[in-house]
Amino acid sequence: MRIVIQRVSHASVTIEGHCKSSIGKGMLILVGIEESDGQEDIDWLCKKIVNLRIFDDENGVMNKSILEDGGEILVISQFTLHASTRKGNRPSYIKAAKPDVSIPLYEQFCKDLSDALGKEIGTGTFGADMKVELLNDGPVTICMDTKNKE
Repeated sequence: MRIVIQRVSHASVTIEGHCKSSIGKGMLILVGIEESDGQEDIDWLCKKIVNLRIFDDENGVMNKSILEDGGEILVISQFTLHASTRKGNRPSYIKAAKPDVSIPLYEQFCKDLSDALGKEIGTGTFGADMKVELLNDGPVTICMDTKNKE
């Protein structure tokens, strides 16, 4: 699984002109799933996400997790995170999992992340044409890949 985390002041996702989800201060997470992903990837990411110290403490130092800061999370499925641009100018998405694999994993990731956070998270709709708005705070943007745990 590959994710992009953006620390935000607020974020929302709109589908067909209607706001599906919106959050205040917290994280917007884009998630891409590939065929070889599974529960182990979900478990690792959920633990990392809720404990990632990217929120300011009283001294203005990024030293607090989202659990400590009380922030919210919005998760958006994003198959284009697995784009390959190795050949030509048109990206290939061959590494992105097909819906029969990715939908259950996306749903499980959202459920487990909500459980780890201790409250409901916002989501988009898998496969929908979504309009995502955000105000990146910092800016703070972090990429993580369960196949390359740095």
